[in-house]
Amino acid sequence: MTKLFSLACALAFALVANAATGGGYAHLYEGLPFDMPQVTAPVFPDNEVNLKDFGAKGDGSSLCTEAFANAIAALEKQGGGRLTVPQGVWYTGPITLKSNINLHLEKGAVILFSPDLDLYPLVDASFEGLDTRRCQSPISGYGLVNVAITGDGVIDGNGEYWRPVKREKVTDKQWREFTSRGGAFKNPKFWFPSEGALKGDSMANMNVPTGVRSEAEWNSIKRYLRPVMVNLVKCKNVWLNGVIFQNSPAWNVHPLMCENVLVEDVQVRNPAFAQNGDGIDIESCKNVLVVNSTFDVGDDGICIKSGKDEDGRRRGVPCENVIVNGCTVFKGHGGFVVGSEMSGGVRNIQVSDCQFLGTDVGLRFKSTRGRGGVVEDIYISNISMFDIQTDAITFDLYYGGKSAVESLEDGDEAKKKDAVKFAVDETTPCFRDINISHVVCRRARRAAYFNGLPEMPVANIVIRDLEVNNAKEGIVVNNTAGVTLDNISVSAEGHTLTARNSADITVNGKAYDKVGADGLTLDF
Repeated sequence: MTKLFSLACALAFALVANAATGGGYAHLYEGLPFDMPQVTAPVFPDNEVNLKDFGAKGDGSSLCTEAFANAIAALEKQGGGRLTVPQGVWYTGPITLKSNINLHLEKGAVILFSPDLDLYPLVDASFEGLDTRRCQSPISGYGLVNVAITGDGVIDGNGEYWRPVKREKVTDKQWREFTSRGGAFKNPKFWFPSEGALKGDSMANMNVPTGVRSEAEWNSIKRYLRPVMVNLVKCKNVWLNGVIFQNSPAWNVHPLMCENVLVEDVQVRNPAFAQNGDGIDIESCKNVLVVNSTFDVGDDGICIKSGKDEDGRRRGVPCENVIVNGCTVFKGHGGFVVGSEMSGGVRNIQVSDCQFLGTDVGLRFKSTRGRGGVVEDIYISNISMFDIQTDAITFDLYYGGKSAVESLEDGDEAKKKDAVKFAVDETTPCFRDINISHVVCRRARRAAYFNGLPEMPVANIVIRDLEVNNAKEGIVVNNTAGVTLDNISVSAEGHTLTARNSADITVNGKAYDKVGADGLTLDF
């Protein structure tokens, strides 16, 4: 009996250890079309402190900022370990993580961040790929080794006190609730939480202020400088497990220039009206595994980035070696997204066994002139989609900062047909060598949209085994060089495929060497 008990304990320990090191995902590396080391979870010292022991009260109103800082400092002195957050609502200002620390939320634990602006100092940061200043993130860590956020609790950024709101995205009741707080209006249908936030918007280019000259001026627009909720920069061995991340001021989870990142079994949630409310933005990272997680957000769900324009090119750090498997995206602007900030390059990405339910776009690739960067060697397979608002698959190198639905409503597509070739230089974005297979979609406005640049066509794209039912339009191909569509089935009200200004198109085995401005129209 003792031997059996010992054997059972040993087996249980082995299973836990295997899961904790990422060993349960070995099958995802079998047949991987690029070289990538297996991602593993960090291992922490066997020390533990409890937040309550540092004077914190989980009553939802007592400020716990100092208790978090003291608990982390105490654990750091011991060489690291687990900071346990028990059941309760722990109201706090920013939390700064340290190396070798696992922030662990027990069942029923909620970390709720205060909206008090004075708690969030301005810091140097990167936002939407540009070097700038923002308010300190609710959770942050810089240059750490071995860091984790795990458990069964919730982390809430109290984002409704930070974000602007568009009238058409909320109910009458929600609109009354937001506008009753005061704030300011950009126009009758676009509300900001303060005059300072509106001032910041008037000074900004794509959410990043320009021309700010003094500390006083930075502080006058502080409410506009919404932070990402979880910001881990230049960290190695990062583990996010089990926790619900929700209601962020801007992006929700943002690993930047990190290496060996494991994200598993998390939920990432934002209201559908959340401006810039991305789920996870994996930026300039290397060796990343995102598995069995759900995203229900107000912008792109799972997004790959690498910096924007000159700042991104100067950084020069690509996002590479990323596996996404078994994830679900509800709503949001895109299910799986590359760009538009991809100036440092993106390569070696595999996405498989995912489902996108109600997103604006399913697979979304976006950039524009001025970015530069090369996106290549992307492999996507076994994707299920339902109720896609625009395109199941989009390649658009004329991205203008809007969601696909907003762009459709504003008639932007008709404006993207210029045939003028710009000079190719370091600012020219390039998307090439992308393989997509086994995609099923029921209900979309259009099956696929390719819109490259005349000077840099989208190149070498292979889509195999695509089935799209109940679409209003089929596939549109503009400015491409080498598109293979094999075993394609699209039921659409209009023609199945229209193409212009493209070369080397193969449709279900039939090749078309060159298609000019007059175009090609096909029914499959």
